[in-house]
Amino acid sequence: MLLALSSAFAFPSKKQYKPCKQLVLYFHDIIYNGKNAGNATSAIVAAPDGANLTILAGQFHFGNIAVFDDPITLDNNLHSKPVGRAQGLYIYDTKNTFTSWLGFTFVLNSTDHQGTITFSGADPIMVKARDISIVGGTGDFFMHRGIATIMTDAFEGEVYFRLRVDIKFYECW
Repeated sequence: MLLALSSAFAFPSKKQYKPCKQLVLYFHDIIYNGKNAGNATSAIVAAPDGANLTILAGQFHFGNIAVFDDPITLDNNLHSKPVGRAQGLYIYDTKNTFTSWLGFTFVLNSTDHQGTITFSGADPIMVKARDISIVGGTGDFFMHRGIATIMTDAFEGEVYFRLRVDIKFYECW
């Protein structure tokens, strides 16, 4: 009996953290392609030497940098009422597969949520569900930190994509 009890304390189990707050939001990105200025919510601002700023670079888009100001909705419909904007940039940073580095902020201004949530990290685009760090926030999200699981919910060629963002805060003030 003593041996069984002592082994239970020798190998403590890993603590399971529970989120203190959760949200699911969608953001919709329409990249400028030279023909859609009225609808575009993002644009290529840097490209490899000699590349075109209206068409993503060749293989894996390596070297492209895009800035965005995308609508955020509560569902996956681009035409739903926006609850805020996703503002930031993505950098295609790998030569042998589709990956990017993301740095962006959700600026929320709705009756349910006021404030910002800031995200930063690598995005291995070809992975179905990938995690990115939540590094802070303001307003309703003051000093919040956590993880956002992002999934590509829709993709239409080189012009449109929609991301589902499952936000889990583990530090809430």
